Amino acid sequence: MVSVKLVKSVIGTKSSHRACVRGLGLRRLNHTVLVEDTPAVRGMINKVYYLVKCEA
Repeated sequence: MVSVKLVKSVIGTKSSHRACVRGLGLRRLNHTVLVEDTPAVRGMINKVYYLVKCEA
């Protein structure tokens, strides 16, 4: 499992990046979720690396 926290606002970002944030289950600033560590999730985290903070 990986803990992902939204640390920067999605306002002004690309729509595909906003979709990745929503796909990870993040709804608001400083919201933290636990997601499974799969290649698909890793790819989503890598795409929006500048918006989230990740801990294994």
